[in-house]
Amino acid sequence: MPNWLLGLLIAVSALFALAIGFAVGMALRKKQDEESFGNAKSEAARIVSDAMSQAEAKKKEALLEAKEEIQQLRAELDKESRERRGENQRQEQRLAQKEESLDKKLERQEKREEQLAEQTEKAKAALAQAEEYRNEQLKVLESVAGLTREQARTQLLAQLDETLAHEKAMRIQANEQRTREDSDTQAREILATAIQRCSADHSAEITVTTVPLPNDEIKGRVIGREGRNVKALESLTGADFIIDDTPDVITVSCFDPVRRKVAALTLEKLAADGRIHPAKVEEMFSKATREVENEIKKAGEAALVDSGVPNMHPDIVRLLGRLKYRTSFGQNVLKHSLEVSYLAGLMALELGCDASTVKLVKRAGLLHDIGKALDHEQEGSHVTLGVEFARERRESPAVLHAIEAHHGDVEAKSLAAFLVQAADAISAARPGARRENVEQYIKRLRDLEDIAKSFAGVESAFAMQAGREVRIVVQPERVSDDQMAIIAHDVVRRVEDELQYPGTIKVHVIRESRVVDTAR
Repeated sequence: MPNWLLGLLIAVSALFALAIGFAVGMALRKKQDEESFGNAKSEAARIVSDAMSQAEAKKKEALLEAKEEIQQLRAELDKESRERRGENQRQEQRLAQKEESLDKKLERQEKREEQLAEQTEKAKAALAQAEEYRNEQLKVLESVAGLTREQARTQLLAQLDETLAHEKAMRIQANEQRTREDSDTQAREILATAIQRCSADHSAEITVTTVPLPNDEIKGRVIGREGRNVKALESLTGADFIIDDTPDVITVSCFDPVRRKVAALTLEKLAADGRIHPAKVEEMFSKATREVENEIKKAGEAALVDSGVPNMHPDIVRLLGRLKYRTSFGQNVLKHSLEVSYLAGLMALELGCDASTVKLVKRAGLLHDIGKALDHEQEGSHVTLGVEFARERRESPAVLHAIEAHHGDVEAKSLAAFLVQAADAISAARPGARRENVEQYIKRLRDLEDIAKSFAGVESAFAMQAGREVRIVVQPERVSDDQMAIIAHDVVRRVEDELQYPGTIKVHVIRESRVVDTAR
């Protein structure tokens, strides 16, 4: 047999053997799978059976627990319901008790109202009876006393007026005494300290200026041919040039101090130059005007430095300088303003004010009369003009109020206003500070006496001590001792309201009883 055929047979045999082996293996495996499936199915049936058993047990257990919980909740609800029913019953009992109590109170109240109505009726009857009895008694009293009811009332009111007058007088005296004790000592100390620390010039200004000349020849040149030079001077300066027999002197007279200063300076320059004619007069007048304006500016700046008041509007500085050439009753207004600034600042320091308040008070004192530099140019009082001028230059409301209140035109409502008022009065009232017109002085004394004589019971009145004291003599049969205090108080009030005066005025009321007899 050929080899290839043998190899083929072997290969076929191997393939057949493999096929048989595969078939047998598959059959065995299928059998194993069927056995495993059966085992798994039986195991699954067993697990399902166990699970059903456990679930059934759990279900029974849950049902038991639910039943127990339901029973417990039912018991609690029953308990709560019983408690609520009991509480409701108790509240109903309380309400019933309250209703019963209210009913009883209403009954008692009704009984009380009935009793009160009965008592009211009885009281009305008793009152009517008492009124009737009173009227009868009044008639008896009137017949016994010989006075009617109106006459008795008049006498009683008169006695009451006397009693009240005495009490009023005693209270006025007590209040005045207490006020003096509390304020006089401290006020005097403050004023005395301020005045001692402030020294000022007491000389009064005049309205004429004398200009010395080198010789009488210059006097003739000043007059000029047919007086043309002096006429040119008077026309330009607005001042009067008095040329008399006094050697080497010409007097310049003018109520405006600025014009008088310019006229005197113009005359001095002409006398120094020697060439005097109308054209030269105009030239020297222009130079003198510029020099005076420069002096005004320097005077304003010096016033700020002297008073220690910085940062002021240039227009106010210029106007302060013009106060150097303004007078009030002969007192230089710039010196007066500086003195008021010093005094007000010193009094503020004595009162313990802080630095800002002291500066405010000094500023207000320096500016209080600023309107006097304007009153010849515009209409209105110097107070109104000063307030308006300072307001336009953005001065503070406190300074404006102090300016407006320093003469009492408005009520002082700040410490600065009160201090400026006091300082202004001190500066104006000190001896030698001002000159007073004789007619005005006599009128002030007469007005003071007339006010005192206008009161009932005053016999005579005398103004003394240059109007700083008035003595009032009253009729003793018409004015009692208690009424004297009232008269003094009322006179003081009227003097303060109606008169303008420097310083203070002391009022004395004198009541004297005299008995005169003659031995023969």
